[in-house]
Amino acid sequence: MNKVKNSVLIVDDENSNIMVLARILDSEYIVRAAKDGQTAIEAAETHLPDVILLDILMPDMDGYAVLATLKNSEKTKNIPVIFVTGLNDAVNEERGLSLGALDYITKPFSPAIVKLRVQNQVRAINQTRLIIEKELAEKSNRTKIDFLLRMSHEMLTPVSTIMGITHILKRAETSKKTQEYLDEIETASRSLRVLIHNLLDTSGKEDGAFLLASSVFSFNTMLQHVLRGITRNAAKKHQTLTTDVAPTIPERLLGDSKLLAQVITNLLANAVKFTPEHGKVHLAVRVRDEESETITLQIEITDSGIGMSKEQQSEIFNIFKQADESLTRKYEGIGLGLSIAKRIIEMMDGEIWVDSELDKGSKFTFTCKMHKK
Repeated sequence: MNKVKNSVLIVDDENSNIMVLARILDSEYIVRAAKDGQTAIEAAETHLPDVILLDILMPDMDGYAVLATLKNSEKTKNIPVIFVTGLNDAVNEERGLSLGALDYITKPFSPAIVKLRVQNQVRAINQTRLIIEKELAEKSNRTKIDFLLRMSHEMLTPVSTIMGITHILKRAETSKKTQEYLDEIETASRSLRVLIHNLLDTSGKEDGAFLLASSVFSFNTMLQHVLRGITRNAAKKHQTLTTDVAPTIPERLLGDSKLLAQVITNLLANAVKFTPEHGKVHLAVRVRDEESETITLQIEITDSGIGMSKEQQSEIFNIFKQADESLTRKYEGIGLGLSIAKRIIEMMDGEIWVDSELDKGSKFTFTCKMHKK
């Protein structure tokens, strides 16, 4: 996408001056011209140029009067004005600066000086715009996060009520068909509760409130706890779940086992979710790098699932974008956990990436650094 050019309005009653300045500037800027004060004011209000080059000595309405009018208008008061003049004395310069002019260019024109004076003002304008755009983006992001937080808390109460009543009804003597309906309600409620907690995690952690806790833990024990729940889900879909954990991984590590387990659980759960019945899911763990006090693990989760396009892969870790809305409806999830997983991994001095092809499966790979114990 081509960058939009900044614009300059040249105001001078002499055609020759306008032509000279236009030749100097039109390769870098959109250049417009006005030959009198009233036309200049109208052009400024209509086009809102980034910079105005304003001649002082003009008939009917001189540059001082034009500048005063521009500064009294809400639409044009912040447009930087550079006086263009043959008057080279302190009195005229002081008068112009007191009215709000930001710079002077004297005649005859030096192309280098003209370019530099305009560039300085344009650079300041563009930097200000970037700051404003950043502040607006941050405000918008904060608004989204606040909305997620409020919505998540509001949803938890009715979901908890549904789960509680379902649990009570399942203990009652009901028909087999009713029990099946209750099982479906319970499964759907649990999925919704996981989604809500993901939203809460996102709301709390998107603004930087994310701390790693270090404790000594057994990697193999942590992994067994993760696999226990995932294995049940894979079995329901008659999937083959296999693991390959390198024996060189130390038994005891120092790090945040809870968050590491959260990342592995999320990736494995997604692999099972997006892999059809009788498909395959494989977990591989190996040592990527090892130093005297630290070890970097590389963990891969491979599946034979639906896969993703290149466009979907580019958005998969973006918190406010989905790979495909139809997948959300079909597979009951919007993937908020991946954005959280990415943040956790980065805080563990690691990185995450995905290799995938539509209808041929996906492989998520991430690294993380742990301390030896």
